[in-house]
Amino acid sequence: MPVFRGQCHCGAVQFEIHNQEALEGPRRCDCSLCQKKGVVMGTAGIADLIITRGEDKLSLYQWNTGTARHYFCSVCGIYTHHQRRVAPDEFGFNLACIEDVDPALFASAPMTDGRALSLVEEAEARKP
Repeated sequence: MPVFRGQCHCGAVQFEIHNQEALEGPRRCDCSLCQKKGVVMGTAGIADLIITRGEDKLSLYQWNTGTARHYFCSVCGIYTHHQRRVAPDEFGFNLACIEDVDPALFASAPMTDGRALSLVEEAEARKP
């Protein structure tokens, strides 16, 4: 039985999270993509997040190293989840997509330093 259910805005993409602790430790990220998304994320193991509808409606966006895999609904454009770069065995997911969860409750979620990951790669690329 799922612990949490979520969906994009239009409902084309639906998912379940089978992890009781998935809403604990919400976070934001200051990388260039997350800054523009402005999202507060929860975390679940790869096996704990199951797409139940609309897997064919997911658009994949990868950038920088291509390690992180960011998924968006191709119909309404809402970011639903991503495979994390720093922990590829985990998904980050959009808390605003979870049923009966008010994302305003997580307004003070701590910021992770995603910006530093890009800065390290830029410095490495400039090395002779």
